[in-house]
Amino acid sequence: MKAQALKEASGRMDGAIEALKNDLAGFRTGRATPALVQRVMVDYYGVQTPLTQLATISAPEAQLLVIRPYDPSSLGAIEKAILKSELGLTPNNDGRIIRLAIPRLTEERRQELVKIVGRRLEEARVAIRNVRRDTLDDLRAFEKEKLISEDEFFRGKDDLQELTDRYVEKVAQMGQHKENEILEV
Repeated sequence: MKAQALKEASGRMDGAIEALKNDLAGFRTGRATPALVQRVMVDYYGVQTPLTQLATISAPEAQLLVIRPYDPSSLGAIEKAILKSELGLTPNNDGRIIRLAIPRLTEERRQELVKIVGRRLEEARVAIRNVRRDTLDDLRAFEKEKLISEDEFFRGKDDLQELTDRYVEKVAQMGQHKENEILEV
């Protein structure tokens, strides 16, 4: 019971790390990459749709992204979504494709991005702690129902805390790496 609960907790914490990894990929670091706009959600006929389902995204140059919509009528909606996003980019539309010039990051914008990354890191830490809380509740229930002994409960609690600490450390390392990447000139 205890091992199964810890394994499930580890899987859920892996999910939080994976979500953070995908989230951090969307932060620009002064170089154009399709990952910058992949997570942009577009209001396409009243449905929030990921940009990757509506267009192909390429980076023909280091400072330029090109977005080719599959449906030319979605150009306006894609433009609006990019403008509303936290990217701080202005789309150029020629009627068929959207070009996004990626300007060099100013020091002010770099600091702003670091703050946003910090918020995302805290969200990931909270998600991991929520998994810990849920698993601890499960372990308490197992003990109450006499499925595990009191000693097993306390060992499980200690193992769960070690697991949580490892995942929180992973979040910190990912955050430090991304902050260094953003602040690199």
